[in-house]
Amino acid sequence: MLDFNTLDTTQSPIELAALDLGSNSFHMIIARYWQGDLQIIGKLQEKVQLAEGLDKNGQIHSAAAIRGLDCLSRFAQRLQTIPQGHLRVVGTNTLRRAKNADDWIEQAEALLKHPIEIISGREEARLIYLGVAHTSADEGGKRLVIDIGGGSTEFIIGEKFEPLATESLHMGCVGHQKFFPRGVLKPSQIDKAILAARREVLSIAQPFQKLGWSSCIGSSGTIRSIEQILLQNQWSDAGITLEGLHQIYEQIQKFHHIDELEIKGLKADRKNIFIPGFCILLGIFQQLNLRHLAYSEGALREGLLYDHIGGQSHEDVRDRTIRLLNNRYVIDVAQAERVHNTALHLFSPLDNSPRQAQIKARDLLRHAAELHEIGQAISHSQFHKHGAYLLQHADLPGFSNLEKTLIAALVRNHRRSLSAKAFQHLPKAWRQECLLLCLILRLAALLNYSRVDTPNLLPQISVQNSKISLSFAKNSLQQHPLILAGLQQEQVYLQDIDWTLVFNE
Repeated sequence: MLDFNTLDTTQSPIELAALDLGSNSFHMIIARYWQGDLQIIGKLQEKVQLAEGLDKNGQIHSAAAIRGLDCLSRFAQRLQTIPQGHLRVVGTNTLRRAKNADDWIEQAEALLKHPIEIISGREEARLIYLGVAHTSADEGGKRLVIDIGGGSTEFIIGEKFEPLATESLHMGCVGHQKFFPRGVLKPSQIDKAILAARREVLSIAQPFQKLGWSSCIGSSGTIRSIEQILLQNQWSDAGITLEGLHQIYEQIQKFHHIDELEIKGLKADRKNIFIPGFCILLGIFQQLNLRHLAYSEGALREGLLYDHIGGQSHEDVRDRTIRLLNNRYVIDVAQAERVHNTALHLFSPLDNSPRQAQIKARDLLRHAAELHEIGQAISHSQFHKHGAYLLQHADLPGFSNLEKTLIAALVRNHRRSLSAKAFQHLPKAWRQECLLLCLILRLAALLNYSRVDTPNLLPQISVQNSKISLSFAKNSLQQHPLILAGLQQEQVYLQDIDWTLVFNE
């Protein structure tokens, strides 16, 4: 995550950057942030078409993988001037789906010298909306935002800067190429591609239309390309209209192969994905009964920057998500705060790593402490397992897939037996750190077993190799026999992972 906590905007401008590793194109945006103002100073885009390299077995083939890495090696040269902690890199649909994504991500992170977050479809939609909302005039009322990507299409209804409904459908301009094998254009296949898009949109049409909107905005290269064609051919005065789309539909019926496409305003490098993207947009117009769509320059990459600037301005969506979970699952907030404070007390003397991480360890520990009892809403029996399942599979606005996985792992293992394989499913860079955070969380929960404030039970801690030493105030544990018994049991649990816990009674 971007680290704005150390951002001093009173001295001089700071450069920030965000990378969107999309299924069709990779985008990089550079911005200057100073005195509360964000100024875009550079954008780069390369058509990588990672989704085109995804085979039937879910593997990214070597040619597409190399194209992506070559692109990032060029991007990395520009990123050398970006201060540590002021860059965010996210992957979307193809990297969510690819079975060999981890291998590719490891190589990409080595090139960028920065971790990559794989975000969910709905989180992608939320960030797209922020990018659009911050770069488009607010005409009042709710607005529908549509972003057609290479592997997925996002739909959002929002008002001002607040998304109210988010959806991500598994259709994109690269994936939709399957309707035109070898680039052959047939009227029947064009109609099939449009109908397929309508069927996808049908699943969200009713709830979205019930919520309603007063304006419609689109982002992404597909929508920009279609708008340019309409404007240059004078088929629209502004934006995209249903009548203008019908004009394009009539034009493309004349061609028999994608290579033959010659339409005023269509760039040569978009020919191979233009027809699939057009069919998706026309299907959306038809299914949602749209008449007009404006275009916005803002998209996911801008949303990444505004999301974190908002976090500095007390608009941190993660805090709002935690608050909603507290209300929905009736979490004991006072107990969560006790556990968090104890965990922070234990972790502070150990927090000496200079490594810039994708997720700060303190934030990870805080959110795990805030949510460690969420599974109680299902059952007290094995509530740590229920809580982990909820966190892993719920839509949590503001949290990346990796954040959800790490928090779920901490919640899952914060009590009872602990296996040496508990964190083997996590990325290598997080296994050891997560284990230490887990041990801290376990001790914090254990020391607050009585669910009342016990300041005399805040020990001094040291960790050396695989040994944790706790030093309590004299005779303090004797006043809390249940907690003493819990620490003794914890010694047994830690033996299973070849760790040792020692403490004075």
